[in-house]
Amino acid sequence: MNETILIVDDSLTVRMDLVEAFQSAGFHTIPCATAAEAREALARHPVAALVLDVLLPDGDGVEFLTEVRASPATASARVVLLSSEAEVADRIRGLKTGADEYVGKPYDASYLVARVHELLRTRVDTPGQATTVLVIDDSATYREQLRAGLEAAGYNALCAETGEEGLRMAADQRPGAIVVDGVLPGIDGATVIRRLRLDAALRGVPCLLLTASEGSEAELNALDAGADAFLHKEDDLSVVLARLSAVLRAASTPDPATSTTSLLGPKKILAVDDSATYLHELAEALRGEGFDVVLARSGEEALDLLAVQSVDCILLDLLMPGMGGREACRRIKSAPVVRDVPLIILTGLEDREAMIEGLAAGADDYISKSGEFEVLRARVRAQLRRKQFEDENRRIREELLRKELETAEAEAARQLADTRASLLEELERKNQELEAFSYSVAHDLRAPLRGIDGFSAALLQDFGDQLDAQAHHYLNRMRASAGRMGELIDDLLQLSRVGRADLRRGRVDLSEIASQVVAELRRHDPGRQVVDQIEEGLTTDADSKLMRVAMENLIGNAWKFTSKVEMAQIQVGVTDNERGRSFFVRDNGAGFDMEYLERLFRPFQRLHGERDFPGTGIGLATVYRVIDRHGGRVWAEAAVGLGATFFFTIPPRDGRR
Repeated sequence: MNETILIVDDSLTVRMDLVEAFQSAGFHTIPCATAAEAREALARHPVAALVLDVLLPDGDGVEFLTEVRASPATASARVVLLSSEAEVADRIRGLKTGADEYVGKPYDASYLVARVHELLRTRVDTPGQATTVLVIDDSATYREQLRAGLEAAGYNALCAETGEEGLRMAADQRPGAIVVDGVLPGIDGATVIRRLRLDAALRGVPCLLLTASEGSEAELNALDAGADAFLHKEDDLSVVLARLSAVLRAASTPDPATSTTSLLGPKKILAVDDSATYLHELAEALRGEGFDVVLARSGEEALDLLAVQSVDCILLDLLMPGMGGREACRRIKSAPVVRDVPLIILTGLEDREAMIEGLAAGADDYISKSGEFEVLRARVRAQLRRKQFEDENRRIREELLRKELETAEAEAARQLADTRASLLEELERKNQELEAFSYSVAHDLRAPLRGIDGFSAALLQDFGDQLDAQAHHYLNRMRASAGRMGELIDDLLQLSRVGRADLRRGRVDLSEIASQVVAELRRHDPGRQVVDQIEEGLTTDADSKLMRVAMENLIGNAWKFTSKVEMAQIQVGVTDNERGRSFFVRDNGAGFDMEYLERLFRPFQRLHGERDFPGTGIGLATVYRVIDRHGGRVWAEAAVGLGATFFFTIPPRDGRR
């Protein structure tokens, strides 16, 4: 690694422990006891990362972090704040100041080293950097022979004595290849490879399995375990290097920007519980598993912390004073940034109802506090695996989509003609289906509707004197419903005709159309007193039949929604705005809440009650389709009780205004 880590802590024990841990991982270290010593070290040496205690003898670590971020020489360095498990507010302060990570004491040195590896891995690797090979073998003699041979061949070599140590190093270092002995203390080499193949972040690393066995069975066992190749320990070093070179050539190069986080890498758990005793026991149990644990004592603290601290899993008590676990879970799962983080509800309640309520709030799992901590650790590991699989699948889907888009762009010119022809075949088929549907609506639905309405009328006429008031009421409602369905069918037919009618553009006088529509409305509703103001000379290049449909719906809407206004006014005109030359129909009627604007032009979407303003909810959808077919736009502005204005544009065929 050969990168330098600055360790700033006034405890000699901590400094010695961290120096040993980081040097064992291949880093250079500079230990300092005070902020003053750290300033001098930063002035003399470039560093890749700082491990910085919050409480220093000569200053505050968070304030020193401000200096680090303000200096161009150190602004990009990774910074991990290290402190005794403090209040959530202190953690939030450190992270907001610019820390990349905050680790509480008592810390786990292996977690801290692994976390620094993760932070440094986000940087772009140096081009031409030598490939790292991890050797896992309990024989010191063979490890040294292989290490020397690899380094002589231009590789960086890392060594581990056990399978467990090798897996941790693989997660930290992300080697280019792994050579593992088949027989090891603890887990054997085949198990090491199987675990690597189950980890989405490491499954692509080429693996060579060493064996002392002879014959084809040894090769089959190695390949069955997931190895890319197998080697005999007696093989000459040149054979090992040749096999290694072959598997590296065949392996794909991972993209650091899209690599998945390893399951074996450092994980941070947020534990939320109002019981300090249980939190302490929980933290000890999880830290023994290699997790870093962040503690919060209420739902409110958890939400504040999650705003600045990323975590890998959340353990949330169900019953807490203030914001309970269900409400905290609901809020976490509704926040886009953290809703995908696995969340496990913890509770002392044993009843089924509590489990259902916790899962209904959005939790991914539920476990009783009375259970063994080993069960809890297993559940956490299971949720972390599930999250990794989901992230990997999402990354693969996004990568496939990106490649598909790139391919489509590259081949767009060549495929344009074929695609257009295919769509025009498809379009003809859809039109035929639409025509068949329209015919079915017109004939198959209208006939029974006429029957319902006719027989209802006959019952009222021929047997009305034999029916009581309730029967009259029912029959009248049947006739009204049949009439409304007939209107709905008529509107749907008009909507379908608008979509498939030929577009025949020419000079259209919208002023004349508007005047005719208003005159027709007056004839049908002579009792209404409506003042209309239609601007003269509103002409455009459009299809006259379709524009009449649009104006009938827009002005008809204005007429309907001003029915409860004493001095109803309808205005038709034109204006220039940021969207160009826009025609408008304005009224001083009921208006609507702009919050529901997106629903306005969708079929069957109504913003007012049927009793107040009857209708089918198809008219504005028809207007939208007419304007869209002309390549224009339609939108509205309104306020409840203050009327509404509908705007639309009709761009000319040649694109000029």
